[in-house]
Amino acid sequence: MKAAVVYGINDLRLEEIEKPQIERDDQILVKIKAVGICGSDIHILHGANPFATYPRIMGHKMVGEVEAVGDNVKNIAIGDHIVVEPITYCGKCYACRKGMPNVCQQLKVSGVHVDGGMREYIVIAEKQAHKIKKDIPWTTAVLAEPYTIAGNVTTRTNISAGDKVVIQGAGPIGITILRMAKVKGATVLVTDMVDEKLAFAKENGADMVVNPSKENLIEAVKTWTDGEMANVVIDAACTPKTFEICFDLVSIAGTIGVLGMDEKPSNIPQIHFMKKQLTVVGSRLQAYQFAPVIRLMEAGYLKDDALVTHKFKFSDIKEAFKLIEENPEKVKKAVLIFE
Repeated sequence: MKAAVVYGINDLRLEEIEKPQIERDDQILVKIKAVGICGSDIHILHGANPFATYPRIMGHKMVGEVEAVGDNVKNIAIGDHIVVEPITYCGKCYACRKGMPNVCQQLKVSGVHVDGGMREYIVIAEKQAHKIKKDIPWTTAVLAEPYTIAGNVTTRTNISAGDKVVIQGAGPIGITILRMAKVKGATVLVTDMVDEKLAFAKENGADMVVNPSKENLIEAVKTWTDGEMANVVIDAACTPKTFEICFDLVSIAGTIGVLGMDEKPSNIPQIHFMKKQLTVVGSRLQAYQFAPVIRLMEAGYLKDDALVTHKFKFSDIKEAFKLIEENPEKVKKAVLIFE
């Protein structure tokens, strides 16, 4: 079968490898139908992902059809359409016992720590397979994983009906967070430095948009909230500067959600935490979000909404990466389609 393997920095090869086989009775064999290309895949290709090892088959946003099942598989059948949960965890460490397997001490992410879905077939454990109705297009189903990122951070920040939420960054993850926050009943302001991205956010339900390069963001939020400031601020832009300004944008007793992995320090005075009695939460990947996201997809609450802008045959993977690298402003989400 064909697989896309990264051997090192900018060394991506499409090659033939052996088709995987079921080795345990709790495993299933999946024929991959679509894989989304993520910013983290670009980082892996450029050697900028601190968690990845090489050689590596990338791809953690993957969907497919079940081709075979192990003897002890009970809830998944041949022919089922599934979304693959791209993490495995021990179930025993402190994080797992606290309901946070996404930060398990032995966490392994497909496409990062272990080989992922940019290949024709993959074998996974049954618990990683989440059924989705067959009338959901593969290119919509592949968005389930980024929507789980949104589900996790909106859960961690406890967004609920009536909250005023600021989302910094109108990229694909920012838009999925916007959609999820709207489903949960929040009023949402989205910021970005690119007007075209803000227009897309508006089309996807943003109640207000602000370009900080043209407008004072703090004053805009103050006016928007009648002086209270935002109850929840989520940093989906993920720079030291956007993290720092969260503390000026958030209300008393508010919550800040952090998604970034930048190793550069931010300068945050302690008084911000104490005076406003803030809650600051990190959010990595997702924990138990696939089932609710898929149900929302099936009910029509979470859609493609023009997030998938480019589709490539898997054999054209190098062209897909080239487009994303050279013209990132043209691509919201690119998806590889398998024949």
